[in-house]
Amino acid sequence: MMEQRKGLIQIYTGDGKGKTTAAVGLAVRTVGHGFKVCYIYFHKDPYKWGYSEHAILKKIGVDVFGFASKHPFCDKKASFTEIRQGCLRGMDFIKNLYLQNKYKLLILDEINISLRDGFLKMEEVVPLLMEKPEQLEIILTGRGAPFELIELADLVSNIQKIRHPYDKGVKRRKGIEY
Repeated sequence: MMEQRKGLIQIYTGDGKGKTTAAVGLAVRTVGHGFKVCYIYFHKDPYKWGYSEHAILKKIGVDVFGFASKHPFCDKKASFTEIRQGCLRGMDFIKNLYLQNKYKLLILDEINISLRDGFLKMEEVVPLLMEKPEQLEIILTGRGAPFELIELADLVSNIQKIRHPYDKGVKRRKGIEY
């Protein structure tokens, strides 16, 4: 079987737990094969919430960057304009990454949330995906992936919640949900 050299576009979406976890697992696999990985997250504040996957990814050589660390769901005082500007800075950063052409895998964690909630527009994201370096694999995570994005992707996993402890009042647990 011949190795495919063209990078694909993958989406992990849905209301179930495990979208970021799946992306992080693929990052570990990719690094394990000696390839470079870049992990870019949106709407996460690791200093406030302690996302431990960021620390371990850095330890194994993944380049980790964050943009638009706030979201109204977690921070009621978050400014739409401030969040949108952070997302747009992320888009510019990605364009510059393309010029380096050194990554095998690019993870855009929670970018679907940016689109779903209007912080980014499809016409800002789709052209960026279409201009990616040929060998670059891109993963987009987050709930509510827009239909247009799903149609564009090569692989789409809809992670469905059947049951979650949160529904019974169990709060997020260190080492499990974050």
